[in-house]
Amino acid sequence: MNRQRSFISFIVAGAIALLVIAIASFYWFFAKSPANLIASTRQPSAAIFVSKLSPAMVSLLVNPDRLQALEGEGELSKLKTSLFAKSGIDYKQDVQPWLGDEITLAITTLDIDRDRENGQQLGYLLALATKQPQKSREFVELLFSKRALAGANLAVEQYKGVKLISDNEVSTEEKIQNPKSKIQNYLAGAVVGEGFVLFANDPKVLRDAINNVQAPDLNLTSSPEYQKATKQLPKKGLAVAFLNLPIVAKWQGLELPEQTYDSEIISLALNPKGLLAETSFLTSSEIVSPSSPLSKPVGALQYVPASAGLAIAGSNLSNLANSDLAKLWRQATATIYGSEEDVVSRLAKPFTDVQKSWGINLPEDIFSWVQGEYAIALLPTKEQTIPHWIFAVEKSESVDKGVARLDAIASSNGLSINPLTLSKQKISAWTELTTATKKSDVKEGTSFSIETKVRGLHTTLGNYEIFTSDLETMDEILTTKDNSLIDNRNFKDSIAAIPLPNQGYIYLDWTKSQNFLERQVPVLKLVEVLGKPFFNNLRSLTVSSYGTEARSLKGGVFFKLNNS
Repeated sequence: MNRQRSFISFIVAGAIALLVIAIASFYWFFAKSPANLIASTRQPSAAIFVSKLSPAMVSLLVNPDRLQALEGEGELSKLKTSLFAKSGIDYKQDVQPWLGDEITLAITTLDIDRDRENGQQLGYLLALATKQPQKSREFVELLFSKRALAGANLAVEQYKGVKLISDNEVSTEEKIQNPKSKIQNYLAGAVVGEGFVLFANDPKVLRDAINNVQAPDLNLTSSPEYQKATKQLPKKGLAVAFLNLPIVAKWQGLELPEQTYDSEIISLALNPKGLLAETSFLTSSEIVSPSSPLSKPVGALQYVPASAGLAIAGSNLSNLANSDLAKLWRQATATIYGSEEDVVSRLAKPFTDVQKSWGINLPEDIFSWVQGEYAIALLPTKEQTIPHWIFAVEKSESVDKGVARLDAIASSNGLSINPLTLSKQKISAWTELTTATKKSDVKEGTSFSIETKVRGLHTTLGNYEIFTSDLETMDEILTTKDNSLIDNRNFKDSIAAIPLPNQGYIYLDWTKSQNFLERQVPVLKLVEVLGKPFFNNLRSLTVSSYGTEARSLKGGVFFKLNNS
């Protein structure tokens, strides 16, 4: 809607820019500032303005200038100045003097006027903490006076003791494009009490925010889900986001086949080695762990070369499909992609290709017999678009039976099981014979040759069975034993930030996997553009699940930067 676009353009040019700047500032702050300097120990105060039916709220709990305190007049300062200039606002003169230690943005309602004829019109609320109420009132007056000079008609009203100012004219262009629009306000603002400046894309959103304060049972702080979620917050955080998952799904127009989790809370905190984003998913049912927590790194990682771009390690894949972690995956992928299969086929293409070529089902034919430790890894290659893969699994009677089953499947698909020796190690290879033709100088015509293609290999090393996609990868494992991922300094730093015990790790080396990920998930390029200072210096990220709460699934993502 044009009305929404007008409001969003103001937000991007103004206070939302502060959020972007704050996130981008992480790069400079990691190198120059101790983590506890900007940590906050409180919850978002602006939650009292937000309806408990809000699908999403995100809050920065520190003044963005504190994030830039050591950055000087560099790139970020120029970015801030240019963004605010689009609204005719001078940040240093008009905003900086009064801006406090919280910026909260919330989607308050899925449809402001609840009129289906003019489409879904989201309600947006922006709350900026103020440390000088009088100066912030002057700012609101200044902002709307500039908009009036630019041609907007203003409306002023008193609502429950609060002065509301709003634009109330629709342009001729919008009337032509959207003649059924009943909501005619581009922007509304107010200073509420001594604590907050509020902006919204309609006066009704502001009136509802004021009602939420005066009737506490309406606001987010009265929500049982929100109360449970905030108990999961760490003691020190930089920012926090709360999602009401069923309403988020409704917002996306989705009917989820499985709704296990009711809400999610995410917190960001600085770490001496990087940035840790912790999240908790809340549910009313008991959490089923896929395996017993691990108190030390997975031993199978010793067989993953340090050159791996992606590594997944844990224990007991046999129960994964029935765990709440799997339910979360299905719910999340259905919400984001509309189906689980689409995201799996994109990100796990090397393994889905194996499924197709072998005619197997990974959960049934492989995961079902993995009850001990395991590691799965992708190794990027310059020559090929599809990485090589490694699968290491702890030996057991079920693994021996599983390998025998894979041999039988390979035979039924026309593959041969051939023994060979590589670097003095006995290897079993699944091979396929193919014919190749070439033109002959002899009159008779074309000559033929037989070629052997390796479709997979496996061998036993120590107490682990190692599977690889090709000879080159197997040779790298055998010849670079002292250069494994588990001994890599970057990996060690990353997993050190993840609490123990945990359910294992997903480790992504961004510098090695960036090209592959961009090919599989094109929208990632747009995300990189928006967060350029961050992604330019991202070294790796590590994902893990941990925590022992009965009705919450807790985990974290650790981002390590090049300079940390």
